[in-house]
Amino acid sequence: MERYLCIHGHFYQPPRENAWLEKIEIQPSAFPYHDWNERITKECYYPNAFSRVLNDDQKIIDIVNNYSKISFNFGPTLLSWMEQHAPETYQAILDSDRESQQNFGGHGSAIAQVYNHMIMPLANRRDKETQIIWGIEDFRKRFGRQPEGMWLGEAAVDSESLELMAKHGIKFSLLAPRQAARFRKIGEQNWTEGIDPNKHYKYTLPNGESITLYFYDGERSQNVAFKGVLQNGKAFAHDLMEGYRGNVENEFVHIATDGESYGHHHKNGDMALAYCLRYIEENNFTKLTNYGQYLSLFEPAYEVQIHENSSWSCVHGVERWRSNCGCHTGGEGHWNQKWREPLRTALDNARDTMIDIYEKGMASFVDDPWAMRDEYIEVILDRSKPNLRSFLKKHINKKLTNDERTHVMRMLEMQRNAMLMYTSCGWFFNDISGIETLQILQYACRAIQLGESESEYRFEDKFLEDLSRGYSNRTAEGSGKDIYLKHIKPYMLSLTQVGMHYAVASLFADNPQSLTVLNYDCNSIFFDRRSAGIQKLAYGTTRVKSKVTTSEKEFSFVVIYLGQHHLIGGTSRRLSTEEFEPISSALCKAFDQSNISQVVDIIKEGFKAHTFSFFGMFKDEQMKLVNQYLAESEELAYDSYRKIYDRNYNIMNVMRVENLQIPPTLKQNIEDVINIEFKDLLVNGHFSIQKMDELCDEVIKWGIQLNEDLLNAKLNDKLDAMFREFLIDHSNLKVLDDILATIKLFKKVSLNPILVNLQNGVFELSKTMYSKGSAANEEDNTLIEILEEIAREINIDLTYVKQQVAW
Repeated sequence: MERYLCIHGHFYQPPRENAWLEKIEIQPSAFPYHDWNERITKECYYPNAFSRVLNDDQKIIDIVNNYSKISFNFGPTLLSWMEQHAPETYQAILDSDRESQQNFGGHGSAIAQVYNHMIMPLANRRDKETQIIWGIEDFRKRFGRQPEGMWLGEAAVDSESLELMAKHGIKFSLLAPRQAARFRKIGEQNWTEGIDPNKHYKYTLPNGESITLYFYDGERSQNVAFKGVLQNGKAFAHDLMEGYRGNVENEFVHIATDGESYGHHHKNGDMALAYCLRYIEENNFTKLTNYGQYLSLFEPAYEVQIHENSSWSCVHGVERWRSNCGCHTGGEGHWNQKWREPLRTALDNARDTMIDIYEKGMASFVDDPWAMRDEYIEVILDRSKPNLRSFLKKHINKKLTNDERTHVMRMLEMQRNAMLMYTSCGWFFNDISGIETLQILQYACRAIQLGESESEYRFEDKFLEDLSRGYSNRTAEGSGKDIYLKHIKPYMLSLTQVGMHYAVASLFADNPQSLTVLNYDCNSIFFDRRSAGIQKLAYGTTRVKSKVTTSEKEFSFVVIYLGQHHLIGGTSRRLSTEEFEPISSALCKAFDQSNISQVVDIIKEGFKAHTFSFFGMFKDEQMKLVNQYLAESEELAYDSYRKIYDRNYNIMNVMRVENLQIPPTLKQNIEDVINIEFKDLLVNGHFSIQKMDELCDEVIKWGIQLNEDLLNAKLNDKLDAMFREFLIDHSNLKVLDDILATIKLFKKVSLNPILVNLQNGVFELSKTMYSKGSAANEEDNTLIEILEEIAREINIDLTYVKQQVAW
């Protein structure tokens, strides 16, 4: 008698991109990473693609892709980020779906998700349908097939959303057990209250069609999320087996949690999952499957009715996203969430205004603007100029002027941002001043900016009036209106402000006449730059063009850099040659005479409409400027340290031998020099084992405290680069010898790089080499010997791999 098991992971992060830059700005709370997407990828998404299985000696015996053995969905906006910023993880996720099709009878384990995690029961029908279409098309583009299932944001469900999903080919969805009202065997009369999660169900839609619904095992899922079963993979497996309730034909146990449980919320949760899956398969406890395969094998024998407007994370239905229902995360005990209703009202009223703007603004271009919005996902997925031209030509039967094209694109982008502003996280947490709510307010601001720029409507004041009724629990933050005016409105970006960032970038760029700044192309009509010591002056006239809306603007600028973080600049409308010539002549004369105060006066007088300084720049641009300056200062400091080191080395060595007290300042100087040289050895392109050996001897000799965080990271990068070099030319065994020597040397000085990529590479190459078997030649055998020694050094036991390939 067969029984089946499925583990589902809902992998999702809210979109974090700045609404104008289309880039994620640095998020200090994610330190030491740039932002939370990067941090959670390192802690969870990547490890699950290359998860370690350990033996009793804590040695790695296998590296597996967990995604290929479970069911999963990834948020489309997260995958969009991952495609650009974490391509190896992204590709492993796509590959896992193809591998899962082999594991599960042609049914891939990936399912789709409504596009940006909107709470579907609270959306209008038109937005629901676009969310479904965009989610499906994003999935098709990435995974190369039609999705069988779809995840609803927060599993928030209503019949209309399910009906629309079925209309677009979705066969099933996954819900929490409390979202089921009652069930019965198909053909019987009597209903049973609640749900049996070990079955799947037919749900009859209002239009007479049907969709299959799965209701996950709540207790087992809670144990993963909150009860600590991921501390031990074997315990996890046995807990899952407790989900089987009797001697039932084809009984189905399945759980669902946030995918981030496996590594981010619970450290090494990916390894517990990998061990659990392996332990279950080796002991034949049950048969692993996914939802698509199970549905293909067994038609639902039962039907179900749901609680309309329910979700998996709010016991009050969907009130968490529109009222002070009591559900929240964090905050003080006396806090409330009365702000949720005014926030939703403000967004709903703005959305309804934007519907009018959109329909009127598109009336002269298309007959069905909403069908065009549904297909706009084609452009979001590929913003190349040829694809944009093809999309516009497909929908609009006339040649567009530049202004008309920009108008159409601004209308579509207004609608995109009008959906992003409903991302569920904006209501989920404890206060209206939280970063998640600020994010959706930013999307709202961008949508309003686009709507007002392309129409006669002025509706931001009404939006602020609505927001003013919601108050932060942090008294100093005030109302939603105050928060918007303080944290959002000042950072609203215009093309003129992009010009400011271009001006700063042009001070240091190798090719300043043509730069990509954030999400904009900048090309100079004319440009000049001068230097005097560390001071730099740049001025010119430039054309800025948005890659998203295609809007463009020409402007003139001047900027002076005085060192450190001190810079002053200004932008204006495009000045004619006759207007700019006297300004540029005066600037150059004053700059050449080192009359900086006069240069500043000229900037303030000639560009007073838009002056700027370091403090008006975005955080990442500030960091670039500061790091550029500090890199030069670090080099100067090192030269000084090295001179002191060389001058005093011999006398300090004598003092060390004679056990004399070395002055702490000079001892610190030795430590600084060795750390700097160690880092430079790993990054300057002149790596040598001999030099590393010498530095390690110096570390031991002087008892140096190494900067472990920095050097471990640089060692990881260096070893990864060396292994990639070897993969290009397998005959270059010296590179492998150097890798082995490097590992032994860093162990001498107690460095401990993570080596995840190197472990992956050595493991995969070892499998390939072992598979040659008797066909291996002498050179292959030499390579295998070195690989085996490296494997031992980096905690890999290749015994299992040998057995798998019958070595």
